[in-house]
Amino acid sequence: MRAGLPQTEALRRLGTDGCLLFGTRFVRLFAYGLLSVVFVLYLAGLGLSDWRIGLLLTLTLVGDTAISLWLTTTADRVGRRRTLVAGASLMVLAGLLFAVTGNFWLLLLAAVVGVISPSGGEVGPFLAVEQASLSQIVPGQRRTDVFAWYNLVGSVAMALGSLCGGVVAQLAVGAGLAGADAYRPVVIGYATLGALLAVMFLFLSPAAEVRPVGPGDAAEPQARSFLGLHKSRGVVFRLALLFGLDAFGGGFVMQSLLAYWLHVRFGADPASLGVVFLGANLLAGVSALAAGRLAARFGLVNTMVFTHLPSNVLLILVPLMPSLPWAVGVLLLRFSISQMDVPTRQAYTVAVVRPDERSAAAGVTGVARSVGASLSPLLSAGLMGVPALASLPFFLAGGIKIAYDLLLYRAFIAHAPADHDDHRDDPGPARSSP
Repeated sequence: MRAGLPQTEALRRLGTDGCLLFGTRFVRLFAYGLLSVVFVLYLAGLGLSDWRIGLLLTLTLVGDTAISLWLTTTADRVGRRRTLVAGASLMVLAGLLFAVTGNFWLLLLAAVVGVISPSGGEVGPFLAVEQASLSQIVPGQRRTDVFAWYNLVGSVAMALGSLCGGVVAQLAVGAGLAGADAYRPVVIGYATLGALLAVMFLFLSPAAEVRPVGPGDAAEPQARSFLGLHKSRGVVFRLALLFGLDAFGGGFVMQSLLAYWLHVRFGADPASLGVVFLGANLLAGVSALAAGRLAARFGLVNTMVFTHLPSNVLLILVPLMPSLPWAVGVLLLRFSISQMDVPTRQAYTVAVVRPDERSAAAGVTGVARSVGASLSPLLSAGLMGVPALASLPFFLAGGIKIAYDLLLYRAFIAHAPADHDDHRDDPGPARSSP
């Protein structure tokens, strides 16, 4: 019998590696939230035009996409720990370059080569590899609950990071700093947290690495593999196309652009923006806890679609609000249901593929989302720079995401996950050492 909150039994059985992955999720999303509230304001403070800011945001996501595709599709072969450490090192590189220079071309280099999150959401190889590791720590029937808690940890971390980013910037302004200088301490903090993340990943044990589940899987012919996928290639590519469409819509109103819009439209200061996104991300994280219970009753696809649709209607309503309190109210209502599809989407993706394809499947679908999200900021930033068109990104985002929901339902409602799971029964606490 399920309680009001998702069962916590799986959390008690995560072991050292599982707890460490929850910790790295917290540190990483705190860093992303810290930067996202002030990132566009920082670029504007450097003197970049709206067009250059949009281009930089797009190329930041394009670079993250390329890095993610390379790292996640080889992670199960070269080692998950090595992949995660490499990704954290690229976070440090990006943060330091953004902090020390205002040269547009060097910033472009940092955007393309490094790992930086202008949206506050996941970028880089981390999410895919961590999901693959967690999926072998807990049995299939408990994954949605574990992923719900995993996403809650990330939402809380992003919320606290957003609050801290806004407060630090406001304190810097109060101390007499102006322009980009007021936001630079936040950028330096991002690089520092990237270094902490790299150190944490070094403590992952070999138990987090991929392991074959049987002689047939161990002997899977490499010639049949493409981007780390073999038998599950078709379904993963169909999911990737749909997830990319969803992210393309979301990219029009990523958190940094949303913060910029609230600042320009209503004059919201950095500290106020930090509080707004603290509440928004906390609501999003708590709402995700209901995903496991809903999925158990209605199915993964139904839960993804029918919790996502009303949130997109609310997104369309945000720019129609007459004042900051009304806009924030609708935005918070939207966040209270907008993330219920996330743990179900993650659980569905790993459930329809074989264990040795999980990093690649999560990576390919994640990269598709990054590609989709990378295309829209260039358009959105330009539209927000024109007062008469500033609301259009919200309408585009909501409409595209509604189309995604309908297409996903049509394509996958009859496709039940055939979970290739090596956990037939509860395996007990996960080992954290060989």
